[in-house]
Amino acid sequence: MSSLYLECLSGISGDMFVAAMLDIGADETVLRQAIGSIPADGFEVDISRVKKAGLDVCDFDVRLEPGHENHDHDMEYLFGKHSHDHTHRYETTESHVHGAETRPVHSHGAETQPAHSHAHRGLSEVLDIIRHTEMTEQARALAIRIFTILGQAEATAHGTTLEKVHFHEVGAVDSIVDIIAAAVCLDNLQVEDVIIPVLYEGYGKIRCQHGILPVPVPAVSNIIQTNHLNVHITDIEGELVTPTGAAIAAAIRTREALPETFRIQKIGMGAGKREYKNPSILRAMLIEDAAASNTDYIYKLESNIDDCTGENLGYVLDRLMEAGARDVHYIPVYMKKNRPGYQLNVICDECDIGKMEEIIFAETTTIGIRKARMERTVMHREFGEVDTVYGKAKIKICRIHETKKIYPEYNSVAELCRKSGKSFREVFQLIEAEGSKS
Repeated sequence: MSSLYLECLSGISGDMFVAAMLDIGADETVLRQAIGSIPADGFEVDISRVKKAGLDVCDFDVRLEPGHENHDHDMEYLFGKHSHDHTHRYETTESHVHGAETRPVHSHGAETQPAHSHAHRGLSEVLDIIRHTEMTEQARALAIRIFTILGQAEATAHGTTLEKVHFHEVGAVDSIVDIIAAAVCLDNLQVEDVIIPVLYEGYGKIRCQHGILPVPVPAVSNIIQTNHLNVHITDIEGELVTPTGAAIAAAIRTREALPETFRIQKIGMGAGKREYKNPSILRAMLIEDAAASNTDYIYKLESNIDDCTGENLGYVLDRLMEAGARDVHYIPVYMKKNRPGYQLNVICDECDIGKMEEIIFAETTTIGIRKARMERTVMHREFGEVDTVYGKAKIKICRIHETKKIYPEYNSVAELCRKSGKSFREVFQLIEAEGSKS
């Protein structure tokens, strides 16, 4: 299985992540279809190639129409010294959080500028936009997770609840598009393992709608703390990790340690818009663990049970498999005092141990579970489809070294048996033979 490694030496933002995913192979057509269905206006998307430090990288740009602009990429506004006359007038507006507050509207010299026109969206409004956007359910769940992480961080920063928090910058249409695009691209790549060792961040101060804030900004700091992300402060004055970028990292990271040795399958580079002394680039790599391509680890849970009915144990097996067990089986045994019983064996991933144990304790009479970490050698597996005289059939292809095995999928065999009237063995052998030709 390929893993996605994010090298965040220049930080991470929403547009950098989406661009890197497109560069590594996410389908642009699928992305544009999803973006085109977003029930919001005031933006258009541009995907192009740009040069960063002489390197050819992908750029994902959400261009905002008049009335929707913000200062996300305005370096003078974000980090400028503003030595000229800079005064403020105040107006009462819906707060970033529940209630109301006075908010400065910037004025340069004698000219009075209009108030920032960001939409003030609550989390429920943002989630409603996501639910009405056309994408897979997996992508939708990821987009919701990213925004929930972001919302909780903002709520903590402003001393309110997730239900009451309102968004300015992150509720603006460009952030919504970035997050939906990030979820769609990662889902399209079908990557389940994401390695993010550390986020590189700058230092200093940055201007936002709330005023001057320290870097990392409170929302980013809260995300890093809550989700146990590793961070390294660099000597770059400026914000390298945006709240959207931090939320994406927190939502998709599955581990932080790279394999000792690995093979690189694909590389993608996404451009950032802000200009610092180092090029603003997020590099992504699809990698394969060189040492463990045929070896991995599973956990075996084991318990002896002598006072459960067969019906009870059958139900437990179904629950364990539905919860993600790799395999479940019972072995008839004789226990102490020659009592007949069963040894329950559950094979599962490390991350599922807690769920398995909870089900076993709740649904059986056992009062103890043994567990062991086990190394196993596995064949590389992939799924395919073959044409037969009776129709298409799905197969599983397993390889290790020079050995190759073809296994017709049961449902395909059964379907073609009913369609053709042939026996299971005949159809199975036919599919197997066709698969061996591929």
